[in-house]
Amino acid sequence: MLARQYEGVSSIAGPLVVVEGITDVAYDELIEIHSASGRRRGKVIEVSKDKAIVQVFEGTVGLNLKGVTVKFLGKPFELTMSESMLGRTFNALGEAIDGGPQIVSTVKKDVNGEPINPVAREYPRDCIQTGISAIDILMTLVRGQKLPVFSGNGLPHNELASQIARQANISGKGGNDKFAVIFATMGATHDTAEFFKRSFEESGAFGKVVMFLNLADDPSIERIIVPRSALTTAEYFAYELGYHVLVIMTDITNYCESLREISSYRGEVPSRKGYPGYLYSDLATLYERAGKIHGKNGSITQIPIMTMPNDDITHPVPDMTGYITEGQIVLSRSLLQKGVYPPINILPSLSRLMKDGIGEGRTRDDHQSVASQLNALYSKAQDVAALASVIGEDELNDNDRKILEFSRAYESRFVKQGQQENRSFIESLDLSWDLFKALPKDTLERLPDQLMEKYLPKGK
Repeated sequence: MLARQYEGVSSIAGPLVVVEGITDVAYDELIEIHSASGRRRGKVIEVSKDKAIVQVFEGTVGLNLKGVTVKFLGKPFELTMSESMLGRTFNALGEAIDGGPQIVSTVKKDVNGEPINPVAREYPRDCIQTGISAIDILMTLVRGQKLPVFSGNGLPHNELASQIARQANISGKGGNDKFAVIFATMGATHDTAEFFKRSFEESGAFGKVVMFLNLADDPSIERIIVPRSALTTAEYFAYELGYHVLVIMTDITNYCESLREISSYRGEVPSRKGYPGYLYSDLATLYERAGKIHGKNGSITQIPIMTMPNDDITHPVPDMTGYITEGQIVLSRSLLQKGVYPPINILPSLSRLMKDGIGEGRTRDDHQSVASQLNALYSKAQDVAALASVIGEDELNDNDRKILEFSRAYESRFVKQGQQENRSFIESLDLSWDLFKALPKDTLERLPDQLMEKYLPKGK
């Protein structure tokens, strides 16, 4: 399709402009707006007869109805791809913002990606060691999985994301596979952006990281394109260069706020809490870009992070995300107040692909049983704690008191670990058995006898 040029626009509403008198314009087509303030880019989000609604990535501040030229380029928004993107920082539109040269390559990729044929998908089975005991043992991350983090304002999700990005053993047991981390921020503060940069640089991991930054003072409309730019880069590295890629996106809630803003300007009928009715399908276009493909060496694993307003897990953003993804990691404010980092709320957290990614040959033969027993004991401890708050801890029987003591040790020794502490699967499993030693055997009903004989000392 050839480029077409039009003078002036008929209306401007927030980040949207309306161009009339157009012909042969396609949905998602890339446009350029030239004015006295310079060049801006955008894409077509709606076409009706001879009218097109255009979303301007850099915002419309300073634009007038007259004195502007709108150029329809006849192609979708594309990113320039190259392996030299590793160790670099880009804005939402794929432009280098780290002071280095812009990426020059003949490889161009549509940021909307290409749908993966479900038949071509390979079932995820290879676990990823994050070095964080609570995640590795109880909600194991698997290559090709999408496992979101549900957090809240003031909780250390940024620190957790940084630690996972630094420590994650994406390349597997042999360590010979190529791996990369694609890190995307939406609406981040300057302090947050600097924290991530410094964390990667100090750990020496920055050479394997591609960063896409959208800051709080950048146009909010750019947040719509950030995850697409990040995932397009991930697809190039995974399916064309053979990398195992971990994509971390924060904060998905800010992305959804931008969706709501655009929906409001378009005059669409709002759904729950003012979000557009297509929130579910829009999020699915992002999350479903994770996975593995038959015949391809690489994989894409996603960890999207979202802050839940008022810690409400039924809020539309985490609610819709939970339907699409394969589990979730939920952070707890009460654990943080106890001084536990990472404050992972074990009971509502899970990984639906965990059972196929662990066990002998992948982690260890006792992994599934240990995880089941830890969850059962911690769940029982919550009931015991509720009872103790009524009758007093002194009135509990011996087994209940030991389970309560176990839960405290479990939080302080197993869940809690330093931000620089990197535990292996084996270290985390051994720590679990060390905690089991304090309990009578009749309370360890999820552990088979052969495992008890193998991992518990005689007489315990």
